[in-house]
Amino acid sequence: MSPSESPSLRRKRQLELYRRALQTMPGGTDSNFRAWGDSTVYIDRGKGGRVWDIDDNEYIDLRMGYGPVILGHGDDRVDDHVNFRMRRGVSFSLTSEDEVEAMELVKELTGWVGKARMTVSGTEATMHAMRVARAYTGRTKIVKFEGQYHGVHDYALISVTPNDMAELGDADNPVALAWGRGIPEAVSRTVIPARFNEMAVLRRIFEREGNDIAAVIVEPVLGNAQGIQPRPGFHEEMRALTREFGALLIFDEVKTGFRFARGGAAEYFGVTPDLATYAKAMGNGYPAACFAGTDEVMSVLPDKVSHGGTYAGNRVAAAAAVATLRILRDTDALQTIHDVGRAIQAGVSEVISERGLPYVFTGHPSMFGIMFTEKAPTEYRDWARSDHELYDAVAIGMHARGAMPEPDSREPWFMCEAHAHEDMVARAVSIFADSLDAALEARSRGELSLPDLGMGTGEHVAAGVGEAATAE
Repeated sequence: MSPSESPSLRRKRQLELYRRALQTMPGGTDSNFRAWGDSTVYIDRGKGGRVWDIDDNEYIDLRMGYGPVILGHGDDRVDDHVNFRMRRGVSFSLTSEDEVEAMELVKELTGWVGKARMTVSGTEATMHAMRVARAYTGRTKIVKFEGQYHGVHDYALISVTPNDMAELGDADNPVALAWGRGIPEAVSRTVIPARFNEMAVLRRIFEREGNDIAAVIVEPVLGNAQGIQPRPGFHEEMRALTREFGALLIFDEVKTGFRFARGGAAEYFGVTPDLATYAKAMGNGYPAACFAGTDEVMSVLPDKVSHGGTYAGNRVAAAAAVATLRILRDTDALQTIHDVGRAIQAGVSEVISERGLPYVFTGHPSMFGIMFTEKAPTEYRDWARSDHELYDAVAIGMHARGAMPEPDSREPWFMCEAHAHEDMVARAVSIFADSLDAALEARSRGELSLPDLGMGTGEHVAAGVGEAATAE
């Protein structure tokens, strides 16, 4: 098939289900991020590194559920353990040994955690971590970085994913940009946006408002911008700055935890936070999450801070965490995942270099991005200067050819252990090459266009933060 001959997917059953779902579910889905309009995917099953939609189109899965599935879909080792444990009952709102062992494993693997508690989602984990930080310090405000995603509670939906960088305000004085309606201005004023990798901006924020800053929350890499890495020394300098001003450092390891290393990004970068959040990879796709911290910081629980949840630590999630974390501790699964990522990067690098395009890889071999740009990005604003339209066209074209990355250039490719099996590495690279050629040929004809995937990005509403509000 020549690049100009575009393959097509079977969509009959999915379109029928989409129209049916629209009658009951906003956007036809349970998440804005899955609402892709007429291109919305309805999944049937997954096994290993592959998934099939209900029209029986097969894909090499490069999304892996936005990262949770670190071993592979339907991993028998995890599923068998969960099935065995859940037959004893699932939800009691009482504590099981599964929960205790799961948190013991988090403590063992990280090496710095003193205490931890389970939640159901990463959103809950970051929400509780922020609350603990405010309670421990007696302060109100949280600093977060532009382009970083910490879940969908009100305190997290500030300066997340605008397409127009002008909406973020002046580079030296960022404004809080609420992602969609319904977020009270009073809440948005407690969150201070900063620029990743820009210590001068961060220091000015602390010099201006440090007495009221409880914590800095940071994804150790920009997981919502293809995993942009920190500059050398950035985390160390941020760690020193928070200590200087008596604030806490929260590592949001929902994406990086147990993926970059057994001890997550804290081990990988050699920087110890005060609090951290984990989810995704800790349960291989089951809804397991937790927030964790030093003994001292977590001492505000249970007497001084509210935390609960009927499903927190339910047996399915806890058993999945136990099985998954044991495998990551006791096998070379992580090394396999990292090797797979490097192999795909090597193949993709050869493909792009042969076509003479500028590009950089961002992130880590276990979750990386491909950015068409001359200059290595250091912050979210650099994403806007990359050729993300070309990337999105390539990603969408890959779907019809049998591989599924997220059709948005901000989301990394996620690797799993099962990608090492069969011919998935070679196939993913070949599919990328074919899709890139098709996109370049379409661009040469002036026909590079993207379908309206909806993407549920919502509205962006600028709100002032502290003294910065009066300056705008």
